[in-house]
Amino acid sequence: MNRRTQAQLKEISDKLSDILKNDSNEQVMIFTDDKILMDLCGQINLLLLDRQKMKANFRKQEIASKKMLANISHDIKTPLTVILGYLEIMRLGNYEDEALQKVEAKAKQVMELIDEFFTLAKLEAGDKNIEMAKININELCRENVLGFYELLLQKDFEVEISIPEQTIFVLGDKEAINRILCNLLSNAIRYGSDGKYIGFFLREENDFVCIDVVDKGKGIEKQFAASVFERLYTMEDSRNRSIQGNGLGLTIAKNLANQMGGDVLLESEPGERTMFTVRLKRYRL
Repeated sequence: MNRRTQAQLKEISDKLSDILKNDSNEQVMIFTDDKILMDLCGQINLLLLDRQKMKANFRKQEIASKKMLANISHDIKTPLTVILGYLEIMRLGNYEDEALQKVEAKAKQVMELIDEFFTLAKLEAGDKNIEMAKININELCRENVLGFYELLLQKDFEVEISIPEQTIFVLGDKEAINRILCNLLSNAIRYGSDGKYIGFFLREENDFVCIDVVDKGKGIEKQFAASVFERLYTMEDSRNRSIQGNGLGLTIAKNLANQMGGDVLLESEPGERTMFTVRLKRYRL
């Protein structure tokens, strides 16, 4: 009897462990005539039920807060757009007014941040429409690199580009991919300026297509690598007190890639090179 009880207790323990590990909504079921074990299973299932209810409530509150943030961002954008319009009119009449130029620049900065908040809130609340389609990724990559090429030449960057001649198709949303690539190229120019180098490489990797954006700036330490995709994450360099990080841009890029079944990854060797990789699903007939 002791051996049978021990075996049944182990069965309960294994099942409970499996439920927690897989975060499933199953219950612990066991065939036994032992009243104590039956009561134990009943109590465990009541706890699991409470856990399911708490998870459901948390998700509901999380979605509600994200929708509220999206609405607030939208409401702030409207008056700020009007303010920017008046600032532009005032600046046209006083083109040399330096203070006015600074106010307009800061107002535009706030507008950009609100726009990013609005985009991220819509993404996380599931309100952003991602339309999956067959996309010529070679052409999209060339367009994005070309858009930054003049700026790179002005800043004396060494530019290395590798985009295959053979057309490669991915399954994704064109607007979303453009936003990801624009963000990563801007990020590399802004924070990799010390190295004066940009690398842009399109390659195939099994069922995925990868786009590597490489710079040779000061890089990101390993302990901070996972955090750069968090909302409003910034990393402060204690030596020069400069800020490294770009607010919500990387968070949005990763979220967009995830919603298309891909990802954005980071590899960095401080002082050597930093590489962000966009992984997108290859289009299959």
